[in-house]
Amino acid sequence: MKILEAQNLHKTYELGKVTVRALAGVNFSVSAGEFVAIMGPSGSGKSTLLHLLGGLDQPSGGVVILSGQQLSGLSDKQVTLMRRRNIGFVFQFFNLLPTLTAEENILLPVIIDGQDPRKYEGFLVRLLDLIGLTDRRHHRPDQLSGGEQQRVALARALINQPAILLADEPTGNLDSKTSKAMMELLRRSCTELGQTIVMVTHDPRAAAYADRVVFIKDGQINQEIQFSSEDDLPKRYRQIVEIMEHLELSE
Repeated sequence: MKILEAQNLHKTYELGKVTVRALAGVNFSVSAGEFVAIMGPSGSGKSTLLHLLGGLDQPSGGVVILSGQQLSGLSDKQVTLMRRRNIGFVFQFFNLLPTLTAEENILLPVIIDGQDPRKYEGFLVRLLDLIGLTDRRHHRPDQLSGGEQQRVALARALINQPAILLADEPTGNLDSKTSKAMMELLRRSCTELGQTIVMVTHDPRAAAYADRVVFIKDGQINQEIQFSSEDDLPKRYRQIVEIMEHLELSE
């Protein structure tokens, strides 16, 4: 079942007298429980695509359909509610509130949505176990490492059990060891929680954890690769690098 679909997406920007074409007719869909990575060099349109998919920006043409609902047909208030209740976001920077504990930061989305956080206690415990921070749930961000803060940000994005999780360079601010741990957590959230994930990355090592990789260049999807469940990470990595070199997608 398709959770997310983009149909003929276009996005242009006016920079002075210059028209910049960020996206030029993108067609893209994601099935429930799928982990998709979007790759491409800087300026290729991959982050623009992610922002349109998440309702953070409006396309110049085409439509985005999330859980059967066309985003362009919604008011600003309705789009805000759709994002809050159906989309989880993980960014390169953690954006945790410094005065709140890890547990309070994770529960923030449900509190903002006017829900009783006590109803989420069972799932909160499960998430804390998933991210390995059960014994640090009462620590504030300044008492956590960068990797631990990113894990809290991931749990915060998952607490509402969103229809889809959108991750924009989630390992971009982490060292290689912590990046590996983060990607393993994203993979586990997909496998164990059935979470649907779309991730933008320039790192082939991160993309190797996905089920499918979409390569974007000059605002258009250029190629896709679907992995077999039997493909190990080194094999996936090599396949990704070969395609990047062939398409000249390296940064």
